[in-house]
Amino acid sequence: MIGAIAGDIIGSVYEFDPVKSKDFPLFSPGCRFTDDSVLTIAVAEAIMKGDDYAQAMRRIGRNYPKRSYGQHFHYWLMEDDVGPYDSFGNGSAMRVSPVGFAYDDEGSVLREAARTAEVSHSHPEGVKGAQATALAVFMARRGQAKHDIKSEIETRFGYDLDRTLEAIRPGYSFDVTCQGTVPEAIISFLESASFEDAVRNAVSLGGDSDTLACITGGIAHAYYGGVPRGVLEKTKEMLPPYLWKIVEEFCRRYQVSTVGE
Repeated sequence: MIGAIAGDIIGSVYEFDPVKSKDFPLFSPGCRFTDDSVLTIAVAEAIMKGDDYAQAMRRIGRNYPKRSYGQHFHYWLMEDDVGPYDSFGNGSAMRVSPVGFAYDDEGSVLREAARTAEVSHSHPEGVKGAQATALAVFMARRGQAKHDIKSEIETRFGYDLDRTLEAIRPGYSFDVTCQGTVPEAIISFLESASFEDAVRNAVSLGGDSDTLACITGGIAHAYYGGVPRGVLEKTKEMLPPYLWKIVEEFCRRYQVSTVGE
């Protein structure tokens, strides 16, 4: 979960100023937490409290209204009586990592991932993106090998994970769909040697960098057993205390390791 938030912050400055290289400052002066972090934390709080996911997203999201929400989601966020709007945007995948950390069986992970998506992103591709991301986090947290994670995601969800970053990077551009983001984020994790390397992989594709790095970062956090101490400290520094308190409580309750490679 912290890895997802860190990825969001690291990638935020490159969302509209893309890079096609892994050689960039990890935390640039313009970095900030975006809607990806806010909604990830909202999902975490909903899990802890047993709340409705839509209510938690609205309660927390409205405290941070200028964090680069998509136009349709911003309208959904601000209006109590708006239901799901058949979206397959990558917002369903970027906020789901707490599910992979909190639940201890595959069925629960898939069920809850779908529930987090369906409140807004009810299109089958939106639900699939959330489920694939949460399942990858869950499998990584349980110490399963990368080739097993790859095989399961490919078989269950039909994503093409045989491509390489080197092949994807030249022609890849800004894409806010699940189907154009989640496979690339998972490949960024699969090709990584560490948490930092995974996030650099994601940003280097030059797409929707904060969301790519958020999805990749959540999986990498689970697989590598946390984030580097410097990344942890910088992430804490850049979040409001209110949000960080939720993060800390979630990690304590679900015994999520915070410091890893």
